[in-house]
Amino acid sequence: MKPSTLNSKEFDQYFSGSLSDYVRAIAWSPQGTMLAAASAAGEVALWQNDNLTTLQTGNDYSVDCLAFSHDGQFLAVGGQNGLVKIWQGTELIATLENAPAWVDQLAWSPNSHQLAFSLGRRVQVWNADTREIVVILNFESSSILGIDWRSDGKYLAIGGHQGIKVWNCQDWNQEPYTLDIPSVSIAMAWSPDGKYLASGNMDRTITVVESQLLVSSNDPQPWVMRGFPGKIRKIAWSDIGNQNGVPILACCSVDGIVVWEKSQDESLGWEATVLTNHVDVINAIAFAPYRLLLASAGADGWICLWKDAKKVSQILTGASDGFSCLAWHPQGKLLAAGGKEGELFIWAKTSRGQGFGRG
Repeated sequence: MKPSTLNSKEFDQYFSGSLSDYVRAIAWSPQGTMLAAASAAGEVALWQNDNLTTLQTGNDYSVDCLAFSHDGQFLAVGGQNGLVKIWQGTELIATLENAPAWVDQLAWSPNSHQLAFSLGRRVQVWNADTREIVVILNFESSSILGIDWRSDGKYLAIGGHQGIKVWNCQDWNQEPYTLDIPSVSIAMAWSPDGKYLASGNMDRTITVVESQLLVSSNDPQPWVMRGFPGKIRKIAWSDIGNQNGVPILACCSVDGIVVWEKSQDESLGWEATVLTNHVDVINAIAFAPYRLLLASAGADGWICLWKDAKKVSQILTGASDGFSCLAWHPQGKLLAAGGKEGELFIWAKTSRGQGFGRG
């Protein structure tokens, strides 16, 4: 389906700018007033009040991950040079040196100023209030490929080779719970309600487990979904449920998307719907807040918007060599995306789509 064949137009381009190289990561502040972006050249930029401000100029060391704290007070970035930098507003307040480790995963606690970030086969948790290390967690089996806190802040999941380990954040010394996967966990995320933990794997499978079973049983009995054309690159949960009240899980593999809904019939487990439209590898997927509108960003230079996570309602373009990442505004009224040539775009809901006015 070509972009010109669609009549629906819920989003219009609102802003375009650029970094000097491949946009590696973008993130909105929880309040939605700022968008942070980082590039493979080491730049860190902040979009605010329709202006793009540089926090850090390029230094030839890729910045690969960034995130705002739950209250938007702090922005953390990490990258190839092993530095984790923390900004408060536009002021750099801390630089954590971890060379030669390459920091490519980080995540803030959803209800405190604790930041977890990868250091090879370990994860360090650092407190922005005390400026002290809280704990160092040993994953052991491989480099870290995913870090995610549960929405209540009580558990921290870390993924990599042979599965996921989950630590109790009230007692870091307690042995972690494990979700064994006979492969590599590439993409991992808790559902927004905290009831499920999903892992997209190198062996072309998806593993989903109920949180309560994982942390209270020696046999968590996960569901395993198979039949994908390649490794699972990304996964995304909706923050609203289907008719059963269970969040919907989407995953991308090569140029296709599979949407999973939990059936009321326990014997059926999770039922799949396959979405196809992209003509090249999909690099990012995300559900809009409070809606079942799924966005997918591809190397084909298309961002497809899938209404009800079922059919394409609009295609956004502009990245000549393809899109690398995307992020929804916390209220869903803006959608941001980064391109492989450094492009940075923001689209806003049209007046027909409830509007987004300047000022």
